[in-house]
Amino acid sequence: MLYKDADMDVAIPGAANGIFFSEGQCCNAESRLYIERDVYDEVVQGISDEARKIKVGPGLDPDSQMGPLTSAEQHDKVIGYLSSGLGAGARAPVGGGRAGDLGYFVQPTVLTDTTPDMKVVREEIFGPVVCAIPFHSEDDDVIQSGNDTNYGLASGIWTRDISNAHRTAHRLRAGTVWINCYSVFDAAMRFGGCKESGWGREMGHNALDNYLETKSVVTHLASRKPVRWRGLAWPRHRRHYQEKKAP
Repeated sequence: MLYKDADMDVAIPGAANGIFFSEGQCCNAESRLYIERDVYDEVVQGISDEARKIKVGPGLDPDSQMGPLTSAEQHDKVIGYLSSGLGAGARAPVGGGRAGDLGYFVQPTVLTDTTPDMKVVREEIFGPVVCAIPFHSEDDDVIQSGNDTNYGLASGIWTRDISNAHRTAHRLRAGTVWINCYSVFDAAMRFGGCKESGWGREMGHNALDNYLETKSVVTHLASRKPVRWRGLAWPRHRRHYQEKKAP
């Protein structure tokens, strides 16, 4: 989510990199960009300009900045999404199709005039395609729109208002929220998501638990009259702890 008070010199190239890095073939690619209405045209123009600068070409060419998609199947899938979005009324101020006549190359693409029901908004494209979506304010259901997806791996916020950034981060259902940056990782920082993006956590302290066996030990400490909880009898005094060790 890009707010009107963001530092545009940082936010525009940062948001462009968030989707065009690795041809958009990243699990955390920034494929939906919500932009506050007051700066929408400026940001769309800026990201489109960034897209036009990208030289698409073979990965072994030292001058290439964006290589091909991973396979013919993925190339055709991304082109299919573009055809679907444009056919449903979206516009592409830059890109919108394949790059060249050979290989699995797709143009860096910005889509505007999308609607929430379009496949390009609702599904994971896994290609260099970003949907630029305007919003009027934090109260304009933008958080609800941002959360209106089956996925919840990562998101980003661009703003100079750190209080607003943390309020927004708290309300977003995403495993990682970057503020004024995107796709920044550290080995000590856990990584994982919510909803259909949720299946444990990589890296950080949480990742160590994947290599340990956890034992729970529960001890009844005193023979006293039990209390009842949800129809079951439990002793009033009990103690439990966990042990973790390598298998």
